[in-house]
Amino acid sequence: MLADLLARNADWANAQVTQEPDYFSGLAAQQAPEFFWIGCSDSRVPANVVAGLDPGEVFVHRNVANVIHSADLNMLSALEFAVEALKVREVIVCGHYGCGGVKAATEDFPHGLADHWLEPIRRLARAYAVDLAQLEDPEAQRDKLAELNVVEGVRRVAETPIIQKAWRAGAQVRIHGLIYGLKDGQLSDLDCTIGPGHFNAKDTA
Repeated sequence: MLADLLARNADWANAQVTQEPDYFSGLAAQQAPEFFWIGCSDSRVPANVVAGLDPGEVFVHRNVANVIHSADLNMLSALEFAVEALKVREVIVCGHYGCGGVKAATEDFPHGLADHWLEPIRRLARAYAVDLAQLEDPEAQRDKLAELNVVEGVRRVAETPIIQKAWRAGAQVRIHGLIYGLKDGQLSDLDCTIGPGHFNAKDTA
């Protein structure tokens, strides 16, 4: 119930002030996150919680299955603000195992608007069909597809005019790909980091 949520908020806020009287005044005075996190909307994967970060340490954009659409103005606006205004230099694309969006992208029945949103994942599934077929377990196939979606997301973020502009200006922005395990709470690096000098928009022409 909403009343319970508000009560828990009041308890939390009071506890924070008791432990650190200047906690909220410090947060209100400045936003200086080190990371920009592009993650899944899944309620089980809150960025600051799974990364062990406090409020103010990570700037967050989330959507279904952490898909990077080149025309997603919401994501692009957040990326631009993070890189140009907040001067964030570590961008993270984070997916997770057991992703419902990835599962939906592999199913044959309609999911409404989600089907349009998840089309990039279906394209990846077709492109890597041979590799995925080597994994006999459907859950393992979906988890591998979740990893591929992250790697593709890192590449697509690197392609954006926002990142290309930042690199031309000498900003040391790096884009990382992580995957989160719901069953063990662990973040894993997918070793697909792209930074200045490692990528050029002409490579995709």
